[in-house]
Amino acid sequence: MAIHKLKQLQVEKNKTPGMFNDGGGLYLRVRSETSKNWIYRYKFEGKTIDMGLGSYPTVTLAEARSESAKWRKVKSEGSSPKAERDKQRQEEAEENNKVILSFSECATKYIEAHKAEWTNKKHIQQWENTIQTYANPTMGNVPINEITVQMVLAALNPIWRTKVETATRVRQRIESIIDWAAAHGYRSSDNPARLKGHLDKLLPKSSKLKKVRHHPALPYERISELMAKLKLLESISAKALQFTILTGLRTGEVLGAKWPEIDLVNNIWTVPAVRMKTKKEHRVPLTNSSIKLLNELPKIVDNEHLFFGAKHGRHLSNMTMLTLLQRGEDEHGLGYSDVTVHGFRSTFRDWAAEQTSFPRELCEIALAHEVRSSVESAYQRGDLLEKRRALMQTWDVYIQSL
Repeated sequence: MAIHKLKQLQVEKNKTPGMFNDGGGLYLRVRSETSKNWIYRYKFEGKTIDMGLGSYPTVTLAEARSESAKWRKVKSEGSSPKAERDKQRQEEAEENNKVILSFSECATKYIEAHKAEWTNKKHIQQWENTIQTYANPTMGNVPINEITVQMVLAALNPIWRTKVETATRVRQRIESIIDWAAAHGYRSSDNPARLKGHLDKLLPKSSKLKKVRHHPALPYERISELMAKLKLLESISAKALQFTILTGLRTGEVLGAKWPEIDLVNNIWTVPAVRMKTKKEHRVPLTNSSIKLLNELPKIVDNEHLFFGAKHGRHLSNMTMLTLLQRGEDEHGLGYSDVTVHGFRSTFRDWAAEQTSFPRELCEIALAHEVRSSVESAYQRGDLLEKRRALMQTWDVYIQSL
């Protein structure tokens, strides 16, 4: 029986949906660019059974191999691995149920358990602060196995309509904490903070509330917070979103970018007229962070796109960056559900107007806007590349420095 077929780099970089065999019944299941998990597949009493071993990278390749080896041994001894694991979990749950933990105690343990993977200190503080401010007043001292839907609603209702993004994150965090408690045997009943098929029947849709508020753009004061989160992600969609923010261009202009358009000698990206909204060729000065990002991008044989998609020769789909941006953190997204990708152009423009002394006309050219007045047209006789290079590098430094 051949085992250990997969290579670490293959596991890390593979974004193609499917089942990838490591041998000995161990498979890496890729659901999407940001969702991978380990499966131990075996036959028992004529039935094929898939037993989940955890998600990647939380469970490493080495850990998955060790775990599958343990369950292969159980099967070789004549027992069903899944049934044996369920029995062990039940015994653990019964033991843990003797210990009664409050919601706030579980929250503390959850945060402590995940600090290692949350390298951004601000993210840790946000978790602690939101739980302390919005969840603990209504359920902090309540035993975790006694948390009810009414308690969750009591925490969410005061902010659900007025602080939509915050309320969405608080709900996700409460759900994650209760899931953690259930996995460790401190709770056995359904999760009262679950949204789909549960709280979505009791609360108005946050998407509709956000449409009323009209907040498509992220305030520039928060752009470094977002960029810090993006840097923790290795997906191509995360790299594309970083590049979009750094360059200030539109989604289609970025996703269509090809390597022949990139000049890393002179640090210029030339976007052909056919892909520009203005139908004019546009040169983009590449900043230090842009160059670093490009040097780290993987390249695919027979695909010239910087941000390649799953289909041969194609780039990422137009919805990829928006999905990553707006999807909840518990779904491996960024949780900015009331922000759009196009809105980052407004974020850049607001920053340039309020925080710099660069001429308005220069900022408009940087965004590849059509300038119309006679004064602005004078600027447009050339593309002011080096002056725009100074503008974009200042933007780069601002994003990285906060």
